Amino acid sequence: MTARASPPIDPSTARAYLRLLRLDRPIGIGLLLWPTLWALWFAAGGVPPLATLAIFVLGTVLTRSAGCAINDYADRHIDGRVARTRHRPLATGELRPRQALVAAALLMAIAFALVLLTNRLTVVLSFGALLLAAAYPFTKRVTHFPQAVLGAAFAFSVPMAFAAVQGSVPGQAWILFAATLVWALAYDTLYAMADREDDLTIGVKSTAVLLGRHDLTLVRIAHLTTLALLVWLGTLDGRGAAWYTGLAVALVLAVRQWRHAAGRDPARCFEAFVRNNGLGAVVFAGLVLDMAVHG
Repeated sequence: MTARASPPIDPSTARAYLRLLRLDRPIGIGLLLWPTLWALWFAAGGVPPLATLAIFVLGTVLTRSAGCAINDYADRHIDGRVARTRHRPLATGELRPRQALVAAALLMAIAFALVLLTNRLTVVLSFGALLLAAAYPFTKRVTHFPQAVLGAAFAFSVPMAFAAVQGSVPGQAWILFAATLVWALAYDTLYAMADREDDLTIGVKSTAVLLGRHDLTLVRIAHLTTLALLVWLGTLDGRGAAWYTGLAVALVLAVRQWRHAAGRDPARCFEAFVRNNGLGAVVFAGLVLDMAVHG
């Protein structure tokens, strides 16, 4: 009687990897993907080449997952002391630190292989994105503005998208880069507000820790600055009513986030953070509709 072959990977280990890479929580994919799609549509003046679109969508999933693995490696001695993160697989011992690094390296290698299918400028820019993504998890030890580093890492998809489509990075791309960075400052401050009490105990730095009761002031300013930059970009690009309607709806969604987080309840702050996915989607929908109508 032939012995039954054991599965290549234990189901519990597979689930641990899914949690390590946050594939069970796709909110981060959305927050990285929306500015990437904005940039691709602006760069192409409409629907971008499908091959380029596929490269950037898949690359977004891969790099976000790799970033989560690096983040958990950096925070492996911290996550167990934070209520929201204590069940992460490195904190519980389900996975070893080396496994997280190997997973991150493998995903980054695949993402880089995709970038090689574009052009030289995009490849060069990808090194900046990689550097910021790898550095971000460690910055919360040295600065109260790791949210700005995260924003720059996420925003690097913007010049890369323009480079892939146009072969250059025009001034409009840097306006969108700034809008993406400042938007991340808004939503990641909400995220940090959910962990503030634990972070104060542990000694982890963030904008929420630095600003205390003035945290929502930063969130409001960042959201408004993001939308102002998008208005400026739309004006330069000749966008029409659908674009500005999308931005108006985004403003309403931002105001609702401020109200939702006003009491500083950790769960409600986290919910407000998650709601930024809808904000990004509304902006994209307005852009797609406007370009479909006006070109």
